[in-house]
Amino acid sequence: MVRRVLVIGAGASGLVCIKTCLDEGLEPVCFESSDDIGGLWRFESESERTSIYRSLVTNTSKEMMCFSDFPMPADYPNYLHNAQLLQYYRLYADHFGLRRHIRFQIKVTHARPRPDFSQSGQWDVITVDREGLEEKHIFDGVLVCSGHYTQPICPLGEFPGHEQFTGRCLHSWEYKDADDFRGKRVVVVGIGSSGGDLAAEISRSTFLSTRKGAWVVGRMSSGGLPLDMIAISRFTNTLKNLLPKRLINWASERVLNQKYDHRLYGLMPRKRILDGGVLINDDLPGRILQGGLVMKTNLCGFTASGLVFEDGTVEEDIDAVVFCTGYRAVFPFLPLSLSDGTGVGITFPPTLAIMGLFRTKGPIMPIVEMQVRWALKVFTSKYQTGNTQFRTYPSHHSNPQDAALQVEYIPYLDSMAQEIGVRPNILCLFLTDPKLGLKVFLGPCTPYQYRLTGPGRWNGARQAVLTQWDRVEQPFRTRAVQEPESSNCGALSLWLLSGAAMLICGVSWWSLE
Repeated sequence: MVRRVLVIGAGASGLVCIKTCLDEGLEPVCFESSDDIGGLWRFESESERTSIYRSLVTNTSKEMMCFSDFPMPADYPNYLHNAQLLQYYRLYADHFGLRRHIRFQIKVTHARPRPDFSQSGQWDVITVDREGLEEKHIFDGVLVCSGHYTQPICPLGEFPGHEQFTGRCLHSWEYKDADDFRGKRVVVVGIGSSGGDLAAEISRSTFLSTRKGAWVVGRMSSGGLPLDMIAISRFTNTLKNLLPKRLINWASERVLNQKYDHRLYGLMPRKRILDGGVLINDDLPGRILQGGLVMKTNLCGFTASGLVFEDGTVEEDIDAVVFCTGYRAVFPFLPLSLSDGTGVGITFPPTLAIMGLFRTKGPIMPIVEMQVRWALKVFTSKYQTGNTQFRTYPSHHSNPQDAALQVEYIPYLDSMAQEIGVRPNILCLFLTDPKLGLKVFLGPCTPYQYRLTGPGRWNGARQAVLTQWDRVEQPFRTRAVQEPESSNCGALSLWLLSGAAMLICGVSWWSLE
């Protein structure tokens, strides 16, 4: 019988794992190698551990990324600076009394199934404290929350001439702020989230080298509302399943190109928007427009003082190259036998779960929270037993490893929620609580939806759903704005509005011909 559960890491994932263990009546013990909570989101300018850079702001909004039974404060901005997000994690830990289950400055060096694992499901665990003293433990289950941004991938050796390059080469893992790059010519390699952010932040005389390009989307949607609050809903997910994929690609790309032509700006990716995903960045196109950032093709090699690109161009007098080329998920304390040897799939024993590995077009924290709620049901044998293996291979992915870890946001959440009995029943809601049903189906798929019914039901979930837009609006209410004075030109305004609408429709129709 699972009772004592090891949680490795006290970052965002570790905190929700501790809390969920307590909800299930289990005994969590969390080992954190640093001296505080927050993990990746705790900025440290001098530390050698993995942390974010000083200016980082979330690219998912507060209502979409919060824990399902703990809304963020209403006065928080919709997109949070990393210091504010860390403060939210502190509030969460204090509210649910999680700190007393965390042992700081202790590193897990060894976690192996016990000899009688097939009967007990238990693990032998070895830890080392800051004084170098080892301690042995036995746990009934293991939740790995150490993150997968621990081993940077820097392909410097793949480029000829790098040995003679006199400038500085570094991975984004080492980047903390733009101060070290003021007045310098910098090349950023890679156009993922970090690459886009760093290129925009450094941009004075900066080049952004990309092999694949990206569809760039701002955080702001129509009416100035958070993008994910508009885009991620059960209604839009239904439309996505009903409408032809080619139509969705065409319409989405048309909207983005009307704001800034991706081909003109050198951003045009090889893949359609549904196949390759998007880069959320507010500043990148503006920096290109201002000339501070110049798009370049894929990096091919180095000279003594410059870089050679795929199109044959050379940029000389380069001071630094920042590789934003991702990370390799490494868990050195786990046995190698847990991997299938290809780097694509991982087979998990029924009392082990690695949190947050999957990638999705949506906030990660609701995914992690649902994963641990599901995993603990597996641990306690209330549902599935035996080894659990996740594999997904979307046909449009050329990289098998990326394909194996890519999931659809709402369907993935719903699949786990269905198994543990917390998936909202939309038809039932329409019949018993129509107001709530409309909010759940038409509104954003906020995490509170998975606390309305079933195990772990939260009495405040209904109110949280009904008031979610109030919390979106709250941080804007810093200046009272009077309504414009009424006029007698209502009929004329309506006539002009109708005429403008007809004109827009006509232009749109003409452009389709």
